[in-house]
Amino acid sequence: MLRDIIVSRCRVKLLQIFLSNPSEIYYIRQLVRISGEEINAVRRELLRMEKASLVEKEARGNRLYYWFNRSYIFYNDLLSLISKTVGLGGMIVKNKNKIGKIRLAMLSGRYARSLPTKEGLVDLLLVGDISITELARLVREEESRVGREINYTVMTKAEFDFRKKRRDPFLLGILSDIPLMLIGDEMDLAA
Repeated sequence: MLRDIIVSRCRVKLLQIFLSNPSEIYYIRQLVRISGEEINAVRRELLRMEKASLVEKEARGNRLYYWFNRSYIFYNDLLSLISKTVGLGGMIVKNKNKIGKIRLAMLSGRYARSLPTKEGLVDLLLVGDISITELARLVREEESRVGREINYTVMTKAEFDFRKKRRDPFLLGILSDIPLMLIGDEMDLAA
C-alpha cells in the first residue's frame, strides 16, 4: 500500500523501520540488516531523507546514528500511514473482513509511538460487530512480536454512541490520547 505512494522500495522500508519505533536510533549497518537492502542503497536514501529533513544524524565514535525527525511537518501523517501498514494496525487493516464489521478502529497515539500505555487506557479500540476470537489471535501474535501486553477493548456501535453521549471518562481518556484512525473517520468521533 505504502509502495503505491512512495516509489523507492528502500525508502518505504526505512520509513517503516523508523516510524515503527519512533524513539529508536539506528546506525547504518543495523538499518541494512533490518531492511535487507544493499548498504549503498541505504546510504543514498538516508542522504536524501536527511536533505528533506526526514531524518537527523549524529556521529558517535566511529558510527553515524540516524533517527526520524519528529518535528518534520508530515511526521504525524507518516506515522498514521505506517501504523496502517505494519504491526498491529497493518494486521487489523489486512484482516478487517475476518475480524467482523468494523465501524471504527484506532490505535492510541502512545502505542503508535512505542510509548508505555497510561494506567486505565487501551492501545486499541474497535467499534462494531467484532469476532473476539479472531481479534485475540491477531493481538496475541503481535504481543509475541513486540514482547509486551497490548490492551484493547471492543464496543458495539450502540455502546460507543451511548458512552460518547454520556461523556464517559474511559472513552474520553482513549480519545484524548491522540488516537490514530485505522478504519473509520475522525468525524464519527466528533459527531
